[in-house]
Amino acid sequence: MDKLTAARVLLDVAQTESFTATADRLEMSRPMVTRYVETMENWLGARLLNRTTRKVSLTNMGKQVLPDMQRWVEQALHLEESLMPGEALSGFIRISTSMSFGFSLLMPALHEFRERHPDVIIDIDAQDRAVDLVAERVDLAIRTASNPDPSLIGRPLAPCESTLVASPAYLKSRPPILEPEDLKAHECLGYKNFGRHEWHLTKGHDKQTIEVNCPITGNEATVLLHGSLAGMGISMQPTYLVEEMLEKGELEAVLPEWELNTLTIYLLYASRKHLSRPVRALIDFLVEYFDGRF
Repeated sequence: MDKLTAARVLLDVAQTESFTATADRLEMSRPMVTRYVETMENWLGARLLNRTTRKVSLTNMGKQVLPDMQRWVEQALHLEESLMPGEALSGFIRISTSMSFGFSLLMPALHEFRERHPDVIIDIDAQDRAVDLVAERVDLAIRTASNPDPSLIGRPLAPCESTLVASPAYLKSRPPILEPEDLKAHECLGYKNFGRHEWHLTKGHDKQTIEVNCPITGNEATVLLHGSLAGMGISMQPTYLVEEMLEKGELEAVLPEWELNTLTIYLLYASRKHLSRPVRALIDFLVEYFDGRF
C-alpha cells in the first residue's frame, strides 16, 4: 500500500483519536483505515496506536515517531505543490460559517474562487455556534470573535464593526434616543449566547456600558435583523450586513456617533499539518480577497 497515504491516515487517527471519525473525514471505509495504520506499523516494526473500545491513543513509540512522520508528509506535500503548480485543484472542502457572513460576503467570494478552481466542491454549514472541527469533519470555520479558540489555528480575515439599528416606524413611535442611557426605555433584540445583555459604547474618552431590555433573543444575526426590519426593536448588527438597508432607508442607525466594540473575523482550522491543497488554496484566496475590503 502507499506508505505516504498510510502516514496521512495515521496522522489523522492520532488527531481524531478514532478510526471511525477518520474514516468519515477521509471518506474511506473503517477497515481501510485499519489497513493503512497496520501498514505503517508493519513498515516501522512497532505498534504505534493503543486501541480500546472507547478511544485510540498513541503508544510511546507512536509519540516518538509522530513529529518525523508529520515532517515527512509536509515535505511530500510541498514537493507535490512545487512540481505541479499548474495542476488543476480538485477535492472537497467543508466550511462552517455564520448565516449573515455566508450569504452577504462569503458566497460572492466563493463564486470567484470556483471560477478559478471549478473542480473543487464546497459544502457550507451555516449556523451561529462553535463547532468541533474534527468531530464534524469541518475543514475551515469562519467566526467573528474577540479571542478565538486557542486550540485552533486562527488567521485574521477582516475587522467586524457593529451598528445599532431600528426601523423608521419603530423609532417614530418611541421616545427619542439621544444618549446611551435612553436605550433602557426601549425594546432591544439580543443575542442569547451573550448572557447578560450589555452593550458597550464609546465616544472619544467616554465609555458606557448599558444593560438593555431584550424581550426577544436569538442566536443568529439575520433573525434579529428581520425583527428590527419588522419594527420589533433595536438590534446590534454587523455593519457589513446592514449598510445597504441603511442607504435605502429601510433601517436607521441608532446613536451613530457612538462606537461599538470592533471584533475580528477569523479563519479557523484544526492544524496546519493536515491541510489539503484545496483548503490551503482557499485560505490564501480568502485572505487576499478580503484584504482592504473593510
